[in-house]
Amino acid sequence: MQHQIHEHEVLVVGAGGAGLRAAIAAASHGVSVGLVCKSLLGKAHTVMAEGGVAAALANVDDRDSWKVHFADTMRGGQYLNSWRMAELHAKESPAAVKELEAWGAVFDRTKDGRILQRNFGGHRYPRLAHVGDRTGLEMIRTLQDHGVHQGIDVHMECTVLTLLKDGDRVVGAFGYDRERGRFRVFRAKAIVLATGGIGRAFKITSNSWEYTGDGQALAYEAGAELMDMEFVQFHPTGMVWPPSVRGILVTEGVRGEGGVLKNNAGRRFMFDDIPDNYKNQTAADEEEGWRYTQGDKSARRPPELLTRDHVARCIMREIKEGRGSPHGGVFLDIAWIKSRVPGGAAYIEKKLPSMYHQFKQLADIDITREVMEVGPTTHYIMGGVRVDPDSQMSPTVPGLFAAGECAAGLHGANRLGGNSLSDLLVFGKRAGDYAAAFAKAHPSGRVDEGQVEAAVKAALAPFERARSDEGPYQVQFDLQEMMQNLVGIVRTESEMAIAVETLADLRNRAASVKVVGNREYNAGWHTALDLPNLLTISEAIARAGLERRESRGAHFRDDYPAKVDEFGRFNLVISKDRDGTMKVTRAPMPEMPAELKAIIEENK
Repeated sequence: MQHQIHEHEVLVVGAGGAGLRAAIAAASHGVSVGLVCKSLLGKAHTVMAEGGVAAALANVDDRDSWKVHFADTMRGGQYLNSWRMAELHAKESPAAVKELEAWGAVFDRTKDGRILQRNFGGHRYPRLAHVGDRTGLEMIRTLQDHGVHQGIDVHMECTVLTLLKDGDRVVGAFGYDRERGRFRVFRAKAIVLATGGIGRAFKITSNSWEYTGDGQALAYEAGAELMDMEFVQFHPTGMVWPPSVRGILVTEGVRGEGGVLKNNAGRRFMFDDIPDNYKNQTAADEEEGWRYTQGDKSARRPPELLTRDHVARCIMREIKEGRGSPHGGVFLDIAWIKSRVPGGAAYIEKKLPSMYHQFKQLADIDITREVMEVGPTTHYIMGGVRVDPDSQMSPTVPGLFAAGECAAGLHGANRLGGNSLSDLLVFGKRAGDYAAAFAKAHPSGRVDEGQVEAAVKAALAPFERARSDEGPYQVQFDLQEMMQNLVGIVRTESEMAIAVETLADLRNRAASVKVVGNREYNAGWHTALDLPNLLTISEAIARAGLERRESRGAHFRDDYPAKVDEFGRFNLVISKDRDGTMKVTRAPMPEMPAELKAIIEENK
C-alpha cells in the first residue's frame, strides 16, 4: 500500500493553543517541526474558550500573586493536583500572557492601559485577562500569526491513527488525510500530543466534533499511562434550548460580570449550599456579591462564582427536585443588572458580545432583556496522559510528550475556569522546548514497516467487513447515551459497572461495523476510525470512577457522597496490562515541599 512519508525532528499532533505553542517553542530551537491538525488550521476547539486566561498579573487587584493563584488552583483541584505543575503554572502564566500580548494579542484594557482582568469561579481576585468573551479566538489568531513565520510544516485535515515505536521509544505516527483518504507516515524523533479532550464520548457536550480522545488513546496504546480519568468536568452553564444547540457553552464570564442563577420560583438558589472550605470567601448576601463583581475589594465573591463542579451539582439538584426551567435547566439572568448599571443593555453587549449574538441568532433570545435557560454540559477532562511535571514527557514512553487538556496533573479533581488557557501556554511551551532538546540529543529511530502495514490493514478493515445491520453512527450514539446516563454528573457503583459491561458489547459492535463508498471524505469511515479511541477513554473513565469510592471535585458518587482522606493521598493511574486489559493502580502523591504547604495555609 502506497503512503506518503513526512520527516520532522518534532511532530506536534493538534493545532489548538497547546499544539501551536509547542510547535513555536520547538521551532525556536532550530529543529524541523511538523504540525498535524484534524481540522483546518484555525478551527481548533480553543477558539471556543471565552472567559479569559488566568494569570496573576495583579493589574486590577494588587493583592494577587502567583502564590494566591497556586493556592486557588490546589484548593479547586481538591489537592490531587501535581503541586509542581501548579507551582510552575502559577509562576509562569503572567510571562506567558505578556508574551502573547507582545506577539499581537489585543486584550481589553484598564483605564490606565494595562491588561484588564475579570472575576471567575474559584479565583480569589480578578485574574482572567480577556478579549470580551472571545479570548480563545484571539489566542489562536495570535499564535497562528506568529507561528507561520517559524518555518513549521502544517498538515491540515489529517488524523493520526497510531504511534510507531522502535522498542520503547516513539519514532513516528501513522495517519490519513481526511479529504482524499490517503495514508501518511510521519517520522519524528519526538512527538507532542496536544489533541484536547474527550467530550464526544457524552451526549451533551460543549466540545467540537474533534474531541474524541485521540491523544489519550494514542498514548495508552503506545504504552503510556493515563491519570485522573475519573474527573470529567461538567460546565454548569450550557445552552438548554432549542434542542439543536443543547450543550453549547455559556461562558462563566456572564456570572463574572454579575449574572445570577435562579430557579423557577425566581430565587437565587446558590446561597443555599456553600462548601465549608469556601465559606470565608463567599458573599453573605446578594448585595455583597454584587459589590464584588463591581470591583469592591472589601467584598467577597457571590456563590455563582464557586467552583464549576459545585455549581453544576446545585443546578442538577434544582432540576431533579422540580425547581428547574421549562426545558430542563435553570435560569441565568444578566439582564437584571440594568437596574444597577447606567446604559445596562449596551454594557452587556460590550462585555459579552459573543453571548449576545449566540443567543439572539440561535435561540431568538435577547440576553439584555430576557433570562437564559442553562444546564450542565460535558466540557473538560482533568485527566489525561501522565507526564513529568517539568518536561511534559511520558515516564514510560521516551520521546512522547503531552500538553494541554490531553495531559493530566495540573488541575487535580477540578479545573478552575481560565486555568485551561494559561495551561496551554505554559505547558505547551515546556513540551515544545523539551521535545526539541530530546530530538537534538537522540538519533532517528527505525520505523518498522510491519507496524505500518498493520495500521493500514486496521484502517481499511471497515470497508472489507461483511454487511452489518448497523453503521458507526448508531454505535457512537449508543455510547454517548450510555456515558451520559451511567457515568455522568452523579455516579453509582451499579451504574458504572453496567457501563463497563456495556462498553465490552459496544467494542464488539464497533469491530463489526461496515462502511460503504470510497475513501475520499467518507464521514462514516472517519466515525468508524474514531470509535476505538472513544471506547478506550470511556472505559478508562468508568473504571477509574469505580475505583474512586468517594466524592471529590468533579467526581460525585451518590453511594459514597463524602470525601475520604485516604483517597486524597493518591492518583489513579490507568495502563495497558500485558494481556491487553486495562489496569487501574493507585499512585501515591509525592510529598509537597514545606514552603508550598505554607503558601496554602496562608491563603485558606
